[in-house]
Amino acid sequence: MQTAPAASPPRRRRWVALGALVLGLFLALLLLAAFFPWDTLRAPVNRYVSEKTGRKFEITRHLDVALGWRQATVKFDGIEFANPAWARDPYLVQAEKAEFDIRFWELLRRRIVLPRLVLSRPSLGLQMEEDGRKTWALGKDSADPGTVPVIGLIQVDGGSIDFLAKAQALDLHADFSFDSSRGDLPLDYEIKGRYRGQPMSAVGRTGNVLQLTSVGQPPFPIEIDLKVAQTRLTGKGTVAELADLDGLDAQVEMRGPNLGRLYPALGIALPQTPPYALSGNLRKNGALWEVRGLKGRLGLSDISGDMQFDKSQQVPHLGGKLRSRVMDMDDLGPLIGLPPTARSANAVEGVAAPPSIAQVDKQKRNDPSRKVLPDATLDFERLRAMNADVSYTAERIQNVRELPLDKGSVQVKLKDGVLTLDPLDLGVASGRIAGAIRIDATQNPADIRAALDIRGMQLNRLIPKVETLKTSFGRLDGRINLSGRGNSVAAWLANSSGDVAALTGRGQFSNLLLEFLGLDGGEIIKFLLEGDHNVELRCAAVAFDVEKGVMNGRTLLFDTSDTVFNGAGSINLADERMDLIVKQAPKDKSILALRTPLRVRGTFAAPKAGVEVAPLAARGAAALALAAINPLLALAATVETGPGKDADCTEVLTEAKTPSSRAAKAGAAKAKQQPTPASGG
Repeated sequence: MQTAPAASPPRRRRWVALGALVLGLFLALLLLAAFFPWDTLRAPVNRYVSEKTGRKFEITRHLDVALGWRQATVKFDGIEFANPAWARDPYLVQAEKAEFDIRFWELLRRRIVLPRLVLSRPSLGLQMEEDGRKTWALGKDSADPGTVPVIGLIQVDGGSIDFLAKAQALDLHADFSFDSSRGDLPLDYEIKGRYRGQPMSAVGRTGNVLQLTSVGQPPFPIEIDLKVAQTRLTGKGTVAELADLDGLDAQVEMRGPNLGRLYPALGIALPQTPPYALSGNLRKNGALWEVRGLKGRLGLSDISGDMQFDKSQQVPHLGGKLRSRVMDMDDLGPLIGLPPTARSANAVEGVAAPPSIAQVDKQKRNDPSRKVLPDATLDFERLRAMNADVSYTAERIQNVRELPLDKGSVQVKLKDGVLTLDPLDLGVASGRIAGAIRIDATQNPADIRAALDIRGMQLNRLIPKVETLKTSFGRLDGRINLSGRGNSVAAWLANSSGDVAALTGRGQFSNLLLEFLGLDGGEIIKFLLEGDHNVELRCAAVAFDVEKGVMNGRTLLFDTSDTVFNGAGSINLADERMDLIVKQAPKDKSILALRTPLRVRGTFAAPKAGVEVAPLAARGAAALALAAINPLLALAATVETGPGKDADCTEVLTEAKTPSSRAAKAGAAKAKQQPTPASGG
């Protein structure tokens, strides 16, 4: 077996000599790098950077460089770097000292990557224009994103920043101070300026090493107390990246006069609300924002739950589940376009209500010509700005006044400009109203449809004054099917068509109240002497055909074993006026009866109820004439012979269940269709 010949001594010596030469050159380069007088390049560097950027750059005192395997550390003793001519502040940066790491290989790819930047008492002038120009872009074309450096950590020991972003309507000035004795939060900051035309201020503390972009380091701590106009946010936690707040994990508290006002700042189309005070754990991971353990108050109502806002989709999406143990009726007004009451507006401590609210409430209550239906217009921009799927449940509703709401729940969905409340379920008077409401804001005016069923409501709870007479009414069923176009609740109702009906079968009714309604003096005296008792309620129906905002009475009947009441008339939802008349037909004989039709008319704000004067005056004149002959004969004019007959309840209820006019039928059918958003309605 033959072996390879060993290398000859001359060849071995050549390789050894070559290796020694390479090692020597490498050591020479290291020595050159270590002892090279880098400051001699200060003037050439100043000229080169000034020429490449088109603005003055100057290292004012000393330049030094430390070379590494993949990056260099550059140190400036004194630096001044001017802003472009279009900027407000003359300098991008002025600092006593600057030190930064810069990566070699990224420079070959024409990218400036600075993993670390340290500034001593800097003064920074940052500005960005709506056309994309930035003062920190390091090329002659300041709108070129390729010339914007990528910065990882930034460390300061004080100084100030001026920041102007016209597209965001943000203009602020921040001052920093450093105190090493403050542990993990040695850097204090104070910010003043304006945001969206509103005064803005903030104070807080943070670590002096901030991460502008992710560099694999642990999050740094931060505290903030922020005020924008009447909104205040305080927070304490950590953040991984300052540039876009990625990795944020903080406990926050926020309070202000109206959640709806946060839309310009956050881009989240939150509903209009009374003053609020909320707290929770705020987190951000990429494009996903989350609030966990949300709790607090909206006006007089408590609220809790979890929310998520995902900006990664083409249209941002809001989701969550919210719950109230007790919801106050006064807090519902802003949701449908009514201003908060003085009671609700002053419910949250630390959020001052406008001083005029109580005065305005009083003035409105005393103005009979005022409008009652909400006329706040839909905000089409907000309805198209995001999608949503949020559920809300109120376990108990208080301060219900005229409408005895017990509880409620709703699933709110917003998809491509179409808002649906489906299912909507309200507990009312021991019964429920359930169904769906749909608002299609892809059309202008919006296409609005409401299909609601009424089941099992107790009549004596709907009429509190009757409840005091210890009556026992039957159960009320009914429906509301309306469709139309409008950009507010008032405008929609003024143009809607459909069907409104309420029906009830047998029950009990106060005879004393019945005789008061019929103006039967003899019966009133008898029951006052002998005591009240209940009479049988055979059936009742109130049904309207709705045509272009006018509710025409289709069936208005109230039948008891004592009296049958028949009504007629209309309600104009556009003018907010009513004119209804109810005629009594007693089924028994009585003296001292001044039976005359009851009339309800006037505005929604100031309805007026009373008897028809003409029939009552006729009976009075007859009584006076007979009294002239014999005082006892005057009673003859008030004798009631009882002409009323039982109504055909089956026929009445059947008639009340079906709209009669073509427009009402079409409107009711359209309301019940509730098409999906994709169909466009």
